[in-house]
Amino acid sequence: MTVLMVAGMRCPSSGPKVCCVEIVTARLALRRPVSADLETILAIHRDPEACRHNPSDMLSTVADGEHLYARWDDHWRRHGFGYWVVEERESRKILGFAGVKVVRFREREMLNLFYRLNPAAWGDGVATEAATAVVSWAGCHLPEWPIVARVRPDNVASQKVAQRAGLTRAEHLDDQGEDGLDWLFVAHWPDAPAA
Repeated sequence: MTVLMVAGMRCPSSGPKVCCVEIVTARLALRRPVSADLETILAIHRDPEACRHNPSDMLSTVADGEHLYARWDDHWRRHGFGYWVVEERESRKILGFAGVKVVRFREREMLNLFYRLNPAAWGDGVATEAATAVVSWAGCHLPEWPIVARVRPDNVASQKVAQRAGLTRAEHLDDQGEDGLDWLFVAHWPDAPAA
């Protein structure tokens, strides 16, 4: 089991108990994005492979990247959390992004779980480690909030990440997204199927 370290304090294995800007796992450090991350935000969101399952998320221009960063930063300012930059813990090399943001779905507010990595970081459990840390953090800080991950039916790797992070498949919630049908995975959903 990964024990999270938050804001320099060891947290119980159930997850962080204090608000934080950084989450640290065995291999990763997740931190709030800053404007200096714009180049990486743009590079990952310009990569056709990174956005293969969600082509509507592709960015074309620096202005697109600035707009995306501004939306992420605004969410952090309003809510005190959002999407984190995922870095290798020791080298601080940026691997991608993971986090939760407030969204409205089915007439209720909930947390959308997001993870997108540089394809060079795929296949080593990084997405699962980051997503699990984020879900643990959200479960401790926002336990009354449902968490949802919208995953394309052909994105098997992302489905496995959502399940390993503690979400369960909820076919009854499947919905059309910007890029077609989204399969829904949920945690803390009032009528979620038993795991």
